[in-house]
Amino acid sequence: MHFHRNIICVMFSFGVSLIGATAASAHAELKQAEPAVDGMVATAPSDVTLHFSERLEPAYSAIVVRTAVGKRVDKADAKVDQKDRTVIRASLQSLTPGIYIVEWRALTADTHRTEGAFIFRVSE
Repeated sequence: MHFHRNIICVMFSFGVSLIGATAASAHAELKQAEPAVDGMVATAPSDVTLHFSERLEPAYSAIVVRTAVGKRVDKADAKVDQKDRTVIRASLQSLTPGIYIVEWRALTADTHRTEGAFIFRVSE
């Protein structure tokens, strides 16, 4: 009987630790992007808008947009929306037809950091 109780305690502790690990590993996920991830637009956008699954920390979240050869084309003004902190925007310089790379970094209010990149195309 004592042996069974120990096994149950170990299994319960293991289950609780798994639940804690799942909750602790939550990170902001990119849910939507404008322009779309791997998308093509006919008209050059004036900004890039990213929507995340969690609220972002404005001081540590950023967007950088580059040409295919690495020239920066955003205006270095990325800001988290004050009314909806799951959204961040960056203004763009005038874009010509081509491929653009959006690099992003997101830090959530609970200090989880994620980053990523995607491309979009401006058609001719």
